[in-house]
Amino acid sequence: MIYSTATVRVNPEGETELTREQVWQGLELKARDARLFLPAGLCSRCDVTEESATHFVREATIAGAELREIITLEPLQKVTFFQATGPREGAIVNELFEDETGALQLRFYCYLGLRGRQPDGPEERAEQALFDSDKGYRAALLSTLRRTRELLAEGRL
Repeated sequence: MIYSTATVRVNPEGETELTREQVWQGLELKARDARLFLPAGLCSRCDVTEESATHFVREATIAGAELREIITLEPLQKVTFFQATGPREGAIVNELFEDETGALQLRFYCYLGLRGRQPDGPEERAEQALFDSDKGYRAALLSTLRRTRELLAEGRL
């Protein structure tokens, strides 16, 4: 199994300050259309195909992989992506919280397996190393916040 976590401060010194509400709008927008947040061409399709009071379903093509995700929103707190189909199974969570000093933080964590692959085999270990690297989910959190600031500056949030 792959377990990874990363946490970043939402408002580091020198950056445009974001409120919890603004970060939440960015997270919800990213959940509904990843194309707005991922590098150009990485996500070629991202469609909400079902929606209910408790969740929505997103079908996407990301890095060439066909995905179906069930996404739950806990407003202003947490977005959870349940991997229904695709190369991974499990859950990915983006969570907003205040640390002990009251500073707003954005945390990513996941618990995943690779479908059809040996548990804790070479593919899972490689994926774990990627998630924990400088190019992993910490970088994705920083990218999400950067894009949220851009959307705010463009008047799209």
